[in-house]
Amino acid sequence: MIRSAYLAAEGFEPEVEEELRRAGVAVARWHGRLALSEAPPVPCAWALDTWTDPREIPAPSIKAAAGALRAIQRNWSLEAMAHHRRAALIEAALPPLKARALPFPEPAPTGHLGAWTLLAPDRLLASPSKTSPFLHGAVRFAEDREGPPSRAYLKLWEALTRIGRWPGPGEVALDLGAAPGGWSWALAQLGCQVVAVDKAAMDPAVAALPNVAIRTESAFGLEPEKQAAVDWLFSDIICYPSRLLALVRRWMEAGRARNFVCTLKFQGETDHETAAAFAAIPGAQLFHGAHNKHELMFCLLREQSASGVLAG
Repeated sequence: MIRSAYLAAEGFEPEVEEELRRAGVAVARWHGRLALSEAPPVPCAWALDTWTDPREIPAPSIKAAAGALRAIQRNWSLEAMAHHRRAALIEAALPPLKARALPFPEPAPTGHLGAWTLLAPDRLLASPSKTSPFLHGAVRFAEDREGPPSRAYLKLWEALTRIGRWPGPGEVALDLGAAPGGWSWALAQLGCQVVAVDKAAMDPAVAALPNVAIRTESAFGLEPEKQAAVDWLFSDIICYPSRLLALVRRWMEAGRARNFVCTLKFQGETDHETAAAFAAIPGAQLFHGAHNKHELMFCLLREQSASGVLAG
């Protein structure tokens, strides 16, 4: 009996399977990019989406399959991993989904969305609940093709949309390893004050923004305990994840940053041990976004007490 299913981004099936193995969850079999398991669902950072309540449903006909899904709920997302023509006919018999490009910043949709696939021509696997509110676990944004100097801003938008928070006016954001400025540009559009740190040159248009201050320094050379407190610490630095972990811990111990959004960039083999160390930080969110390459996003939101002391 299948009790959970994990949707991997294309090419990241080994990462999903290894993370599940380390969590003590065996993959019974793969169905396309869906890892099917007989164990209850567990957190899986490398999965774009996790099906938390899958059930097998007989589908002797197109009408019967669509009727069975509609009897459970209205909105369904098809993961067409096999039997594509028959799946498309069933999908056409279901209420259509209007997947518009999401403007940023705008909250993620809250409407209930399930997911289904055809395991065989006459058998569905359907989960009324899943962890992502987006089709295929992937948010599609209304992109800005003029302002940002790179497309790196999309993974930042995705991370902030997933955690449901972002900086605003009156807040200070420290952007470590900022060049050429994709994240600094995106943060500046939100109205916060951005401090961009990098020894490399920033894009001139980003450097000229009135709420962006440039510090031509190494992010690793900063001593957190000697820095002014910031509301947000961002990092898209190219470095080994273990080095990033040490940097994050230093800033946490110094109490100089309230919220963290950082990219773990894996070079060569995936460092599952360091990823697990990030995930073990109390309150941490760790996930592979649709706009990430061989990367995970680490997010940590911490509130500030009335006394002004940072609280975990």
